[in-house]
Amino acid sequence: MPVYEYHPDELARISVVRQAHGLDLDQAKEQWQAACEREQRALAGPREPRKPTALDIASCQRIEWARIVKVMAEQQMPVYSPREDRRVARREEQRLLRVATEAAWANQSGSGLPVEVLGHRVYRITAQATAAADEQSLVRHIFAASSGAAVEHAQDMFSRPGSTYQDLGYRIASVEQLLPAPGEFL
Repeated sequence: MPVYEYHPDELARISVVRQAHGLDLDQAKEQWQAACEREQRALAGPREPRKPTALDIASCQRIEWARIVKVMAEQQMPVYSPREDRRVARREEQRLLRVATEAAWANQSGSGLPVEVLGHRVYRITAQATAAADEQSLVRHIFAASSGAAVEHAQDMFSRPGSTYQDLGYRIASVEQLLPAPGEFL
């Protein structure tokens, strides 16, 4: 069955829009400031070779908070409502168009199966090296449908023959859902 997967940038924007719903301008500005601080911490942190990185997520969230603050100021919204935000409506139309396009493609390719919209999430996996006690924790961000799938992907990455991770024998220390916020569903 063809599957439409949310991109991490989409998840970050959706998460911010949901958090912003019902906030006044001052509260939205506070969230934007907090997002700027998260981005600065991510810039100072170690670089990650895979996408999405902590910096990618923090940057996307900062940009979306800045956009929401600008929209609220321009439209003089007392509280933020996604229904009054034209960009949110346009993004949803584009997402639905992509899903419809994938469904049409699936029908043309002969499978005739409907497209399943799969709500993926971004997970932060922290791993510790078992072979070297002085080795720093390894942090990777993984895009997966569940925490179990994220752990499976990370274990495959750490045990892949010839990888630098295999030599140090990393074990997963923690799994944290970043996007959307835990408990939120798409």
